[in-house]
Amino acid sequence: MDISNIMEQARGMQEKMAKIQEDLARKTITGSSGGGMVLVTVNGQGDVISIAIEPAVIDPAEIEMLQDLIVAATNDGIRKARELGKQEMGKLTGGLNIPGLSNFT
Repeated sequence: MDISNIMEQARGMQEKMAKIQEDLARKTITGSSGGGMVLVTVNGQGDVISIAIEPAVIDPAEIEMLQDLIVAATNDGIRKARELGKQEMGKLTGGLNIPGLSNFT
């Protein structure tokens, strides 16, 4: 076993992981709730980019419902971002789920 070869492979993997992380930061995913009345856009790293709310669901008497819709749409977007991250990292790891290599844990 050649240690320099192993180190070179590790460097190559780190470079590929950094590239995947950069690519994920540029991708956007939209989560939705209420039949599309609330949309939350996140990037591939799970950062919330924007929130769009249809005026029809803005009712001061129903604020808890709106809050629930925002939470549900945000969770949907983050779930989709996690899935995208797993898929992209799976390309690097050959489908192996290696703890700590995903952008989410």
